[in-house]
Amino acid sequence: MRARIYKPAKTAMSSGTAKTNQWVLEYCQDSAREIDPLMGWTSSSDTQSQVKLRFDSKEAAVAYAKEMGIDADVTEPQSRKQNIRARGYGENFATDRRAPWTH
Repeated sequence: MRARIYKPAKTAMSSGTAKTNQWVLEYCQDSAREIDPLMGWTSSSDTQSQVKLRFDSKEAAVAYAKEMGIDADVTEPQSRKQNIRARGYGENFATDRRAPWTH
């Protein structure tokens, strides 16, 4: 049984970093997905691919995988430079702007 351990990135739809502090152990898919001819739904007989386990640290996730005999690949997160402006969001509406602000 294969799995991957990773730290999730923030969603593209928000600027917040919620749900990115924990590590996730996610099982890889063992069997192919099938399309139901009547309804068109996609299904699979592999229920382990639906399981996502969350851990507070990478070491805890690796220890769990080793204890359960799971062959896990660890993916390190990529560091990201934060985009913090000096005056923040209010700068968009400041009256002392040097250049006109347009949409």
